[in-house]
Amino acid sequence: MGEQTALNQKRMELLKKFRSAAPDFMAAEFGVLQKVYSEGALAVKVKRLMSLAIALRAGCINCILSQTQYALDAGATREEILETIEVVVAMSGTTGIAESLRVIEYLDEQGKL
Repeated sequence: MGEQTALNQKRMELLKKFRSAAPDFMAAEFGVLQKVYSEGALAVKVKRLMSLAIALRAGCINCILSQTQYALDAGATREEILETIEVVVAMSGTTGIAESLRVIEYLDEQGKL
């Protein structure tokens, strides 16, 4: 298992523990997320790519990994993810490149690069 895949796995394990420790709160939070990430005027895939861009800009490791996987799950292609990264880099410069390397590594570990 690659480093980014292991980090994502650890994130999911901790999330399960958080859900167990605070079930009412997490149910409410996940209800909001379920509503936000449902089909609407924007397709789920587009919403996940937008979230990936925001995660990269924020530098949130857990968010970057989860949104990359969610985008893939929603049907995003390698090319769509790479174009999302390009937008981030255009808006944030070299810090966008630095954060995007995590996505490149994750895609590589998943055999999608």
